Amino acid sequence: MSLSVAVILSEDIVMKYSIALLRGDGIGPEIVDSAVRVLEAVGKKYGHEFNFTPYDIGGIAIDKHGIPLPEETVEGCLKADSVLLGAVGGPKWDTLPGNVRPEKALLGIRAAMNLFTNLRPAKLYPALKGECPLREDIVERGFDIMIVRELTGGIYFGERGMREGRFGEEAYDTECYSRMEIERIVRVAFESARKRSKRLVSIDKANVLDTSRLWRKIVHEIAAEYPDVEVADMLVDNAAMQLVRNPAQFDVIVTTNMFGDILSDEASQITGSIGMLPSASLNETTRGLYEPIHGSAPDIAGQNKANPIATILSAAMMLLYSFNLKKESDAIVNAVDEVLLAGYRTADLAHGAEALSTTEITDKIIERI
Repeated sequence: MSLSVAVILSEDIVMKYSIALLRGDGIGPEIVDSAVRVLEAVGKKYGHEFNFTPYDIGGIAIDKHGIPLPEETVEGCLKADSVLLGAVGGPKWDTLPGNVRPEKALLGIRAAMNLFTNLRPAKLYPALKGECPLREDIVERGFDIMIVRELTGGIYFGERGMREGRFGEEAYDTECYSRMEIERIVRVAFESARKRSKRLVSIDKANVLDTSRLWRKIVHEIAAEYPDVEVADMLVDNAAMQLVRNPAQFDVIVTTNMFGDILSDEASQITGSIGMLPSASLNETTRGLYEPIHGSAPDIAGQNKANPIATILSAAMMLLYSFNLKKESDAIVNAVDEVLLAGYRTADLAHGAEALSTTEITDKIIERI
């Protein structure tokens, strides 16, 4: 790690941090630049120094280097203290073969950084209750869910290919999980639950899949080490229904790569706007990759319309999980809350009313830090 102590003011240790910026495609550059501005404001207020180095990833990397994930980008991310990512992809590259599409870079950088844990919070902000598509009685109960998703195993990384089958040409993708992969993500989930309300739901498909049966077995074994945490199993199809029927029943959810991908996107929709949700991808070290869960939105790219809050909140997660700067992280989260409660909205939330631009909503957040 390259963290270094700069000075000591009173009782606060002031640090320097190096952050790799992966702006990517579409609205990626705009929302990452907003997060950078917020981090600079935090650094100025609390005396920290954030040094940013940009690298190419996704479609822009294909255009400039011929591949979605250049080695220079991988090396830069591994040298940095942490990584902030915007978004990748767009129709310009949709006709490329799967192994060179922009999205391939996401799997590649996760594997290169060994980011086996993905934390995706899904929170219903009081100021945005009107955006939630669920019934009013469900909305009034609110919800604050942390989805812990395994990120480097399962069907997305398993053996795959094309072959001649019983009915002619067929394709296959293999789901495979080792004990080690399951144990480490499940322990992360138990530790997360212990820091919250001590409730954990493990989601699988143990009535059909052998990988899920092993998953469930290991969850039960590790549960014995956390007697203070209430644990329940739930089949993934039931979980999908329960998320829209009674999301307040969930606190921490742990699940596989594919199930987590699907369920976290579902959870994002019941919060009212996918533009509000951050994520953190972590390994055993303090170096992580932080990104909004939405896509590159090429239809509004370059128009200063994008909602940067998910990326700004991803930067707040970076301060907390990678740099252990809780006070600074809380300052961002509280500023976002205040801006929303004051009624400020970007176009995705304005519904025809006056909307702030990407830079304007960022200004409002910075004013409150």
